[in-house]
Amino acid sequence: MRDFSVKKMFEDIAFTYDFQNSFLSLGQDILWRRVLAGSIRKSGQELILDAATGTAEVAIEICKRNPNSRVVGVDFSARMLSMGFKKVRARGLGDRIRLVLGDGRRLPFGPSSFDALTIAFGLRNIDERAEALAEFWRVLKEGGEIFVMEFDFPKDPVMGKLYGVYFDYLLGPLGNWISRTDNAYSYLVESVRAFPRQETFLEELAAAGFCCLWVKELTYGIAKIYRGIKEAHDR
Repeated sequence: MRDFSVKKMFEDIAFTYDFQNSFLSLGQDILWRRVLAGSIRKSGQELILDAATGTAEVAIEICKRNPNSRVVGVDFSARMLSMGFKKVRARGLGDRIRLVLGDGRRLPFGPSSFDALTIAFGLRNIDERAEALAEFWRVLKEGGEIFVMEFDFPKDPVMGKLYGVYFDYLLGPLGNWISRTDNAYSYLVESVRAFPRQETFLEELAAAGFCCLWVKELTYGIAKIYRGIKEAHDR
């Protein structure tokens, strides 16, 4: 039931999704995507999976930052993908970006298909996180990188308190008003609060078979990029 309600929520906000994100993050989401795309190792001919690609903003940024890369974006919302298709065509990237309707827990790709995998602000929407991480491990090549970008909270006490007030009391109502929904951004607040803190999530990545883990904080820790490498042996 939750899968259906989350999917419907994204379908409802698809047409204004990009504007909402940039407005509510004061444009920081643009910087975060650039850092994420620039973190991918360049080997010359990377094939990258962008899971929960949404409107393909991350996929497009990857192509900008990595001229020889190709990206497959997968998402469970047809309307979000429709917006992504339009942007991909408008930027002349149809030969480098392919968008696919699919579920992150059951990816429609064979084992060891991708050199890297990104998922930006999407993993917290999947209750079966261990199942999704196992799928990500399966479709990555040995030595392939995973990058998970998610929200968190600043460690600095002053920044943490100020951001906490914005996050808990302003973001939800303001986001709901902008998106003209009753609960889309209230859900965002709840899902971020429910996502595991850094040490716990790093343990989950390690349990899924990823090694060489590191974390990059963005904008005082409001967002974080978690990176791991698929160990070069079968689990």
